[in-house]
Amino acid sequence: MTVKEGSRFRKSFAAGMVAGAIAIGISLLIRSLTGGHFLPEIASQTLFSLTPGEFESQAVENFGPLAKYSAFIVAIVINFILYGLFGIIADKINAKSKWKGYLGKAFQSSLVAYVILLIISILLITTIQFRTGARTISIPLLAASLVLPQLVFGFIFSSFYRMKQNMKVQVEGDDIQTKISSRREFLWLIIVSLIALPILYFGLNRLFSEQGQGQEQQESALSPSQLVPIPKSIPAGFENPMLRPLLASELTPTYLFYRIDINPIVPVVDEKTWNLTVKGLVDKPLTITYDEIRRMPSVEQYATLECVSNKIGGDLISTALWKGIKLKDLLTNAKVKSGAKYIAFRCTDGYDVGIPLENGLMDGTILAYDMNLAPLTAKHGFPVRAIVPGLYGMMNPKWITEIELVDTVYEGYWQRNGWTNNADVHTTSTIVIPGQAEVRDRFRKLDEMQKIVPGQKAPIAGIAFGGDRGISKVEVSIDGGATWKSAVIKNPLSQYTWVLWTAGSTPAGNENYNIIVRATDKTGQVQTAEFNEPFPDGATGYQTVNV
Repeated sequence: MTVKEGSRFRKSFAAGMVAGAIAIGISLLIRSLTGGHFLPEIASQTLFSLTPGEFESQAVENFGPLAKYSAFIVAIVINFILYGLFGIIADKINAKSKWKGYLGKAFQSSLVAYVILLIISILLITTIQFRTGARTISIPLLAASLVLPQLVFGFIFSSFYRMKQNMKVQVEGDDIQTKISSRREFLWLIIVSLIALPILYFGLNRLFSEQGQGQEQQESALSPSQLVPIPKSIPAGFENPMLRPLLASELTPTYLFYRIDINPIVPVVDEKTWNLTVKGLVDKPLTITYDEIRRMPSVEQYATLECVSNKIGGDLISTALWKGIKLKDLLTNAKVKSGAKYIAFRCTDGYDVGIPLENGLMDGTILAYDMNLAPLTAKHGFPVRAIVPGLYGMMNPKWITEIELVDTVYEGYWQRNGWTNNADVHTTSTIVIPGQAEVRDRFRKLDEMQKIVPGQKAPIAGIAFGGDRGISKVEVSIDGGATWKSAVIKNPLSQYTWVLWTAGSTPAGNENYNIIVRATDKTGQVQTAEFNEPFPDGATGYQTVNV
């Protein structure tokens, strides 16, 4: 390759990336304004569907939701690079083509980008469908979503060479004229980049901001007594004023409620067109609308959800007040056939999971449409999600569109990636005070707690959770497990929630204490001391805090 050819390729690559920036911005606007498809989103979905469960667990543990957002940003960066490569390819094709005019070159450049991106997109979609079985991405819609951005790319990219042609060096070897031309080319790249930046910013901002609107404002207008009944007196054992922030935070506000999704972009579902289908091994298949499900007899219940990826002391656990219909009422209307064994849920975002029929027929299993006295937010599954007490969060699907009764054990999205299908929550306990356990992030009032200074008595308190089995006993040791003391347990909000517990305080003085906690559920099963990582069936072991 000659120096001249190398310079031309670099310029084509730069022009392609700059033109691609505007094309990506247009794609983002189409995604957020019309619900079209966005290639980096599809690429990140493909990556997540192929990620082994053990690797995913480590990513969630280390980065939380940022793991998926990071993959999404990397996919956008790769999209930029692709457009740079399209610039090189289009430049070569235009140089050899009989179409020498601006419109011809613009069309050819657009066609190059469109065909390659369409092929890549179809390959990604095919991979997702093969891996998950989900068919939530429409190829015709995708093909339509790609048209305008690639036309924009082609015309902007070709304008770069049209400008070069207009500024063509008249005198061969004139260094001054060449420098002027290079400066003008550089100025063109800067101007187009400055145009692209606000389009990209507006597209990304709109895409992410529309998912977080509404709920925080709705919650701020609610008094604590509307969400959690205020007791007439402070629960026994919790008289220490330093524990009041913990008591006041027993229910997790929606904006602090943990979430783990399979995609970086949260689905935004129109309740006017949404419906829920019940099919499979039923005598009476059903299709119901959002309004119809809200008119059915409803129940309210407190329930705690915990992610199977939650580590001991981790923050992937939260408690809320849910309102919805009993799933068993819906299944009764559908008349389940005798051979049914599992209930398979399928969702707007491509997620699917199955639960045993007996879990679906429990009184506590509901299809929820409200959370903390307000409609579900987009982030938490609007319009309808399942709450299945006793099972890890991955068995509580969001954005449900279809329920199918099947006669075999159903393995869903995470199970195909190696996670357990027997997702009973392990009995665990966590020390919230003292220390800096990550779970403190779910308790909004803890920042108001008086700071504990060295040598001061430190209250010992926390949470314990045993799924739908409840907690009968919590024991605490401050000497590394040599001796144990029973903690005081506050009555839970319901049989499906965590419990708050307290075990007095550490003695005043400058001694060091090794605090350990363990819980026993109401079946008599004691929390195991054996340490296990979250993958594949949930973390186990004792939490320890040194003060």
